[in-house]
Amino acid sequence: MGQQPPPAKNARIILLPHKMISGDRTTLAVLDFGGRLTPGVTVAFSNGDHVTTNATGRAAFVAPLTPGVLYATIQGRPGRVQTEVIPSASSKPPTEIDHAPHFASLSDRFELQGHGFCGDADKNTVQLNGQPALVLAASSESLAILPPADLNPGPAELTVSCNKFAAGSVRMVFLALSLQADTSPLQPGQKRALTVRVTGSSERVTLEAHNLAPDVAALDGGNPARAVSSGGPQNVAIFPLTGKQHGNILVSIRLLPGIVRGQP
Repeated sequence: MGQQPPPAKNARIILLPHKMISGDRTTLAVLDFGGRLTPGVTVAFSNGDHVTTNATGRAAFVAPLTPGVLYATIQGRPGRVQTEVIPSASSKPPTEIDHAPHFASLSDRFELQGHGFCGDADKNTVQLNGQPALVLAASSESLAILPPADLNPGPAELTVSCNKFAAGSVRMVFLALSLQADTSPLQPGQKRALTVRVTGSSERVTLEAHNLAPDVAALDGGNPARAVSSGGPQNVAIFPLTGKQHGNILVSIRLLPGIVRGQP
């Protein structure tokens, strides 16, 4: 049997393109706290519109005709995300990538800004070193993308085309993050360090740690805590922590986008 989709009640994150063109098709996605696409979630917009995610955890809709700021909320949950609705252009521009992160994580989504993308997520063809990537959220101006599972760490050529028209391209560097830590239960007052090994680049990168068990331990840099990796062949970042009570630590690590490079 296939894996059961997460229940709608676990929905936590809306992926909404940062910009959308008025009257254009647009796609959003909803994730649970583990980052899984979540079907059956109703998203409410500040203009009164509602959409519900389909079996893929995404929902296509038509952007409002009125330009301006638009907010989206998971129905029944606090918090909101913001997007900007901009007026439509007289003609559709070719597919171009204006801004892409220099670094991205192999295990996390990343975003592109540009023009000429497809607002229907699945009508975009996105490839990394020739391997297909999943488009989570899309407008003609912005894409949120999940790298293919078997992509190797290191430089990769990314191409994007809409409806099989000419593709825009950019080079990015994809990193694998591996957490190395003593997994034995932590004692009150005990000091310990979490080491994150960065594979794919010898450049220094910034990582962020979220403490998911703050009653068991405290990250020395607060929650979330940030650390810059050492760079070099053994590229590691260290997160010190201190035990508060007996138990198992639970920390999630993510790469911060850092440098975002525009295209010439």
